[in-house]
Amino acid sequence: MELPTRTFRVTRADLVRYAGASGDFNPIHWSDRTATKVGLPGVIAHGMFTMALVGRAVAEWAGAPDAIVDYNVRFTRPVVVPDDDEGTEIEVSAKVREVTEDGLTRLDVTAVCGGEKVLSQARATVRTAR
Repeated sequence: MELPTRTFRVTRADLVRYAGASGDFNPIHWSDRTATKVGLPGVIAHGMFTMALVGRAVAEWAGAPDAIVDYNVRFTRPVVVPDDDEGTEIEVSAKVREVTEDGLTRLDVTAVCGGEKVLSQARATVRTAR
């Protein structure tokens, strides 16, 4: 079973807000000059911000944030965020891999930006409502 795709728009303003909340002011998240100097294609979203957006989608599918029992990902590609008003989009989808006898649902999660997967081995386990 596939769960409905959830799309999140990410702009440079989102990165500034996340930097303030997280304390991660690494210039690769706000300066094109620095990002390209270190070999990136441009300013990139914080990995943990990307992971948080995917976690939000999982929580919505599960019906509540506290229904998430386990959640892990590997970062495979950066989410490049252009310096314009549109930003970029991350599309999150998931497939139910297993429903256990003890009421847990295991999900294989996919996050895509610009047609490329940005996470691999993204998996979540959620408590199924009884």
